[in-house]
Amino acid sequence: MFSPLGPPSRAKSQSISHRPSQPAEPATPAARAAISLEYASLRNRSHCPLGLYCLPSTESIMIWDAVLFIHQGYYADSVLKFRIVFPAHYPERPPTVQFITDVFHPLISSNGTFSLKPQIRTWRPNQHHIFDVLHFVKAAFKRDVLDKIEEADCLNKEAYRLCVLIYSPGISLEFNRFGRYHESTTSFAALATQTASLSHSSNALYDKDQPSITAKPSHGMHFSKLKPKTLKEERTRLGLKEWESVD
Repeated sequence: MFSPLGPPSRAKSQSISHRPSQPAEPATPAARAAISLEYASLRNRSHCPLGLYCLPSTESIMIWDAVLFIHQGYYADSVLKFRIVFPAHYPERPPTVQFITDVFHPLISSNGTFSLKPQIRTWRPNQHHIFDVLHFVKAAFKRDVLDKIEEADCLNKEAYRLCVLIYSPGISLEFNRFGRYHESTTSFAALATQTASLSHSSNALYDKDQPSITAKPSHGMHFSKLKPKTLKEERTRLGLKEWESVD
């Protein structure tokens, strides 16, 4: 069972790498079979987190494109695209996660690499699965998980250890360094809100060339704007009620 930030095991196994990568070599038949089974298992309700969608890339079964919709917390209203890359010898070696959307987060580096270390210190082929990865990706944006993150596991030290602009009466403005993100939550919340706002901007959602401009890989999930009439027809087809207007 998935347990956010449970005690990491000390048993010898495959260490988690933070370096994003494309498959360096062709996948073994065993790896392709394992990944196909992992994808099929996501039909289980408990395996794929609510608000998270993923599908194999048209490039290779070894690459999955995914998107996470966040509705609560610091990152509320975010639409975050990311990519999962499986190694050729999966499940003996762990997958890597790279965010395509720019995200200000302690566990996400400037190039989008996501750290799994707080949850999966060492990867065990017979114990860990891709649904463990997906659940932790979602959990990492919740406050209770952010509160437990250790600096050693962070790939973005600035997000973990913010430089906050402090004003003291009679003293000029100066930068003051705090130990953890939650010791200066106002600044952190503002930057997280900025992430959310930028994540559903036109460039981030609809521009297919945006990832290549930022030197990140392209993403297989493309959003497009719907005309009001088309949107209404789709909502009717799916049996969704109309949004109530707020006076």
